[in-house]
Amino acid sequence: MPSSSRAPWHPTALLLVLALWLATAGNLPLWRALWKLPETHGLQSVVTLGSLVLVVLAATVLLLGLFLWPRWLKPAGIALLLITASSSYFMSSYGIVIDPSMLTNVVQTDMGEALDLVSWPLVVTLLLGAVLPGLWWWRQPVRRVGGGRLVLQQLGVGLLGLLVAVAMLWISFQDVASLMRNHKTLRYMINPFNTVYAVARVSVGRAAQAQQTLQPVGMDAHLMSPGDSADTSPLIVLVVGETARAANFGLGGYGRDTTPLLKQLQSEGDLVYFSSVSSCGTNTQTSVPCMFSPQGRETFDGGDTRQENLLDVLQRAGLAVLWLDNQSGCKGVCDRVPHADTRNLNLPDICPEGECFDEAMLRALPDELARLDPERRARGTVVVMHQMGSHGPAYYKRSPPAMKLFQPECTSHALQECPPEQIQNAYDNSLRNTDHLLAETVRWLQTLQRPTALVYVSDHGESLGEKGLYLHGMPYRMAPTEQTHVPMLTWVSKPLQQAQGLRLDCLRAQAAQPWSHDNLFHTMLGLARVGTTARDGTLDMLAPCTGPS
Repeated sequence: MPSSSRAPWHPTALLLVLALWLATAGNLPLWRALWKLPETHGLQSVVTLGSLVLVVLAATVLLLGLFLWPRWLKPAGIALLLITASSSYFMSSYGIVIDPSMLTNVVQTDMGEALDLVSWPLVVTLLLGAVLPGLWWWRQPVRRVGGGRLVLQQLGVGLLGLLVAVAMLWISFQDVASLMRNHKTLRYMINPFNTVYAVARVSVGRAAQAQQTLQPVGMDAHLMSPGDSADTSPLIVLVVGETARAANFGLGGYGRDTTPLLKQLQSEGDLVYFSSVSSCGTNTQTSVPCMFSPQGRETFDGGDTRQENLLDVLQRAGLAVLWLDNQSGCKGVCDRVPHADTRNLNLPDICPEGECFDEAMLRALPDELARLDPERRARGTVVVMHQMGSHGPAYYKRSPPAMKLFQPECTSHALQECPPEQIQNAYDNSLRNTDHLLAETVRWLQTLQRPTALVYVSDHGESLGEKGLYLHGMPYRMAPTEQTHVPMLTWVSKPLQQAQGLRLDCLRAQAAQPWSHDNLFHTMLGLARVGTTARDGTLDMLAPCTGPS
């Protein structure tokens, strides 16, 4: 029947229908999570759950009544349906929550990473949760209502929603407050408020940052022992891993040998593994800027303050600095130093289907080094290689056929559809490819007649289905250790050990101490022999084992 023959809806009534859908069907992950909690069973819990449903409904009515007016009612409704259906799918499927850092990850995801998240369950969810109700929503005729009258009605609906929400919270305040206090993830599961809040936080933060002046760091940076020539000066490679968790790293005692080549290097005596390292965040957007910052996790403000970082200090000291990226960017860290992207290199053997394995960075490294300022190279060089690593959910795409020791692999982008052992197989194979990259980089460094070193640390960990959680990005204070415990190691050539008086037996003795990303800034400055008041020697992991014994 044509829409013109239907009785038109009053805009406020249609708004109430949308609010009812968003509060009920749009919040199924929230209601399921609440129903599974032990404290939400029994007669009192029925009252609590009922109160929560009414609170969410009333709050949604308040939100829509204040902001959705007839001119943009239809497109805004479609957008809310899409946002709610999408976030519901990812919360249900991967156990994630929607907060500002998760939204920032979404915004900064490139097309390849976004396509890895597409699966048939997602398509079905969008069809049932957004497309079909969206078609119904778009086809509904809306009655014209006078402006002044409509304002009063909309504000009245919003006020009614506020009064109902306050009344229901008053009735069950103790129970609701206890639930939200004991299960903090619930507050990030309320659609569409989680997304609205995240968008507001990210937008305000970006706007504030754009108006800030870049704050300098280490203005007094200088080289304490500069090299003489590009062929004899120190070369330090820092590999920033992606999504590698310490629990599956062979060097850390994992039951599977996911790091056979690194174990061989360890047996040769120049490699030290740090077994108790905590990340600065649970996602790349937070961890990468934080680990390169002098602030440390407790005081790092998520990048809201524009501030120079480790690479700026190294470059100011006179070193040649290079960032090689095989991922979706450096999150602003490399903006002021030479950088190159290896994702689109024409290397058929290691770049199948338009995506390069991490070895592409090592292939590109000699040519990229040759392009750096020769005067800086003569003093010394620091290279950062940013991996694709074990980026999920398509773990199987992160390792070439030669690395696929563990079979069968999960080849679905919907991890919840795969048996746990197949997810583990695909993930462990991706770590074997990281093992290959690190070992090959060390072997290449060993061929150079100069002091060299390699440092590796992952940006964050990963959940592989433990407690129903997949991927990463949980708010840090709620995150499981699988997402925050990361592998870290260092390999130092004998010429550089001798030049700096570094005693690896001493370093191995303290390798199991608690370390974190907070140590990276200061450790890298010490290894590069950069003197500055920005460096805190007590946070330098190598300092206690450097110099005269």
